[in-house]
Amino acid sequence: MSRTRCIALIAHDQKKEDMADFARHHQAKLMGWRIVATGTTGGRIKDAVPELDVTRLKSGPLGGDQQIGALISTGEVDMLVFFVDPLTPMPHDVDVKALMRLATVYDIPMALNLATADILMQTLTA
Repeated sequence: MSRTRCIALIAHDQKKEDMADFARHHQAKLMGWRIVATGTTGGRIKDAVPELDVTRLKSGPLGGDQQIGALISTGEVDMLVFFVDPLTPMPHDVDVKALMRLATVYDIPMALNLATADILMQTLTA
């Protein structure tokens, strides 16, 4: 039996609206995926597209990034889309870097901006 593919969606504060727009734009393709997201980002996605299967974890600074990292390390996350804001300092920057390192170590596709995320979505079937 095959499992539903899982995508992790995370966005820094200044990028949360971009993530909601991304989910709206790619709704048809995301419908076939289980989505895990950090707390506030997951809420914004769910508000934008209520039909999506979104599991909200803790806020990033409260451990949500680490929760997603654990899911990556156990093979439960197949793709990571993380809209980072490079112009705003993050108090939990170490957690963010650890998450990107895990995505690299476990060789899952990772997009850190909208242009790359759109390209990844083009490779998926609806």
